[in-house]
Amino acid sequence: MSERAAPFYCPYCGDEDLRPSGEGHGAWECGACNRAFRLSFLGLLAKGVTAPAGQAANRQGGSEI
Repeated sequence: MSERAAPFYCPYCGDEDLRPSGEGHGAWECGACNRAFRLSFLGLLAKGVTAPAGQAANRQGGSEI
C-alpha cells in the first residue's frame, strides 16, 4: 500500500514550509504563516459521473436518429 500524498504548499500563504502536525491524520502545520490545517477526502460528486451523450439517450428509452 502506498503512502498518502502530502500537500506541496500551504493553502493560506502558499509557502512550502510544511510539516505533519501531531493533531491526527491529515493535519499539517505551516512554519511560514504559523497556521494549522487538516486535509480530508469527502467523497465523489454524483455530477462528476456522466455517460457519453449517446448512451444517456438509450438508457432513457429514447433512440438516436
